[in-house]
Amino acid sequence: MKFSGKNVLVTGASRGIGAEIAKTLAGYGLKVWVNYRSGEEQANAVKEEIVKNGGEAEIIGFDVSDEAAFVDAIKKIAETDGELSYLVNNAGITKDKLAMRMKVDEFMVVIEANLKSVFIGCREALKTMGKKRFGSVVNVASIVGETGNAGQTNYSASKGGVIAMTKSFAQEAAPRGIRYNTITPGFIATDMTDVLKDEVKEAFISKIPLGRFGEPKEVAEAVAFLLSDHASYITGETLKVNGGMYM
Repeated sequence: MKFSGKNVLVTGASRGIGAEIAKTLAGYGLKVWVNYRSGEEQANAVKEEIVKNGGEAEIIGFDVSDEAAFVDAIKKIAETDGELSYLVNNAGITKDKLAMRMKVDEFMVVIEANLKSVFIGCREALKTMGKKRFGSVVNVASIVGETGNAGQTNYSASKGGVIAMTKSFAQEAAPRGIRYNTITPGFIATDMTDVLKDEVKEAFISKIPLGRFGEPKEVAEAVAFLLSDHASYITGETLKVNGGMYM
């Protein structure tokens, strides 16, 4: 995979899909800034693994829903490396509950973490990348942002918003040579799916044409492609990585 830039910030990269994205991008030669909110030990473990395998990484702790903290983080990266080439907005939370029982604050806390944070990251990346008229952003949404899901009104709204917002950023940023794309993973094998009962897993898998959960590495490679020079004529697109569950 070919990259013209030199560094990338991956939010929510201390575990799960985010950690795999960080390690994959480091494997392609990018310096990776591993963001975490509370899992400093896990973030350090990701960094150590990257360095052990010959890559370059730094950890950077901040809450992505805190505007000032996010702005300062991107400023620090640009000052340290001279630029921010790539951004992966991966951090997010869930707070599942049926809509009729969901309180407004339970709705808004997910919007803040999953949608507002992506807006902040996209906006600041546009400002920073615009100085060199080069850059690429991938926002990690979800299949439920396309299909909806019972019990996830807040999460679905946040991820659907990410998809739509990415298209708007793509249009604004294109004249500056900056690309914005979205990836929508389906059911991916992580610690969150490991705790599901076998019958629940089987029920989900029965709806997936490829007959299995995806692997974090498969999501990470899709993210890498969209960031890379190989996707230089792709912007405003939504790439589904869901085994055919939603086409």
